[in-house]
Amino acid sequence: MPSWWWLLIEVLVKVVLVLVPLLTVAALLTWDERKQSALMQDRLGPNRANIGPFTLWGLIHPIADTLKLFFKEDIVPDRADKLLHALAPILALAPSLIVYCVIPFGPAVQIPGIGRPIALQVADLDAGLLFIFAISSLAVFGVALAGWASNNKFSLLGALRASAQMFSYEIVLGLAAVGVIVVFGSVRMSELVARQATPLWGGLPSWGILVQPLGFVLFMVAALAELKRSPFDVPEGESEIVAGFWTEYSGMRWGMFYVAEFVEVSVLSGLLVALFFGGYHIPGVDPGWALTGHTVAIPFTSHGLAIAGWGWGLLMMLAFGLKVIVGDVVLQQIRWTFPRFRYDQVMSLGWKMLLPLALLNVLVTGAIVIR
Repeated sequence: MPSWWWLLIEVLVKVVLVLVPLLTVAALLTWDERKQSALMQDRLGPNRANIGPFTLWGLIHPIADTLKLFFKEDIVPDRADKLLHALAPILALAPSLIVYCVIPFGPAVQIPGIGRPIALQVADLDAGLLFIFAISSLAVFGVALAGWASNNKFSLLGALRASAQMFSYEIVLGLAAVGVIVVFGSVRMSELVARQATPLWGGLPSWGILVQPLGFVLFMVAALAELKRSPFDVPEGESEIVAGFWTEYSGMRWGMFYVAEFVEVSVLSGLLVALFFGGYHIPGVDPGWALTGHTVAIPFTSHGLAIAGWGWGLLMMLAFGLKVIVGDVVLQQIRWTFPRFRYDQVMSLGWKMLLPLALLNVLVTGAIVIR
C-alpha cells in the first residue's frame, strides 16, 4: 500500500478521535446545562425521557431531543434569502470543529510495529495558535448571515450586536494570548504544550496560568464574550429581541446553532487547557516532566513534543480529557451564576477595562522577558 494511504488513514483516525468525543461531549453538555440550571433554581431538571423503565438520570434526553429535531418542520420566512439562510448554521458550526484539529490531545505515541511516532494531533501547524484565531473569527459570518438573511428586524439587531461584540473582544483575546507567546516563544500548539512541562519555582509546573495569571483571566473573559453566552448573551437577549440572530430558525438548522454553542464551550475549554493548564501533561508523573531548561531527558520530536509509549499516551489523553471536562463544567457554572449585562456594559467592559489591561499585560511580560 502506498505511503500516502497510511498517512490518509492516520489523519482519518485522528479526525474520528477528535470529532466523536467532541460531539458526544456537546450532547452531554446540553444535559449538564439543564441539570445545573435545575440545581441552581431548586428544580429536578430533565428526568422523564426513558427507554423502558430506565431514565438514566435524564441522560436519554439529549437522544430524544436530537430525534425530535430531525422530525421538526423546517420553516423559512417567505422573504428570507433561502441560500444564505441555509448556509449560516454551517458557517457557525464548522469553524469550531476545524479549530479543535490543531489542539494536541496527547503526546507523540510510539506504537509497536509502526516505525515512527504518531502525534496525537490532527494537524501540527507551525502557526497553530494564529490558525485558531483566524478560523474561529469566521464564526461571526454565520451569525451575521443568519441575522441578515432572515429578513427579520430582531434577527438583524441580534446579528449586529454579535458582530460588534465579537470584534471588540477578539482584540482582547489576541492580546491575552500574546503574553503566552512571549513567555514560551512559539505559536506552535505542540510546543506551547510541551514547554509547560518545564519545572518552575519549587517544582511547580510552568503552566500558563502560573506565568500569565492576568493573561488567563483576560483570555477567559474575552472568550466567554466570544461564545455569546451569559453574562454576554446580549446578541440573543430573549427579553429584548426574542432570540436574536436565530429567531427565524427551526428544526435541524436551529439544532446546528444549538450544537455549535456547546461545541464552542468544549473548544474554549480545550484551548484553555492547552494554553494555561499544561495540556495533556500530568505534573510530576508523565515523561514530559523530564524537560529541564534546554536539556531533554527523554526522546522528543523535532518540535519538542514528548514521545511516549502507548500506555503513557492513553493516560495523558485521559488527563487532557478530564481537564477539558472540568473546564466545561466550570464554564457552565458561570453561565448560571451571573446575570446578563446590558449591551452598553458589555462594550464598556471590553474597550475601557479589558483592552487597557491586556496592553499592560503585554508590556509588563515583554519587559520581564527582555530583562
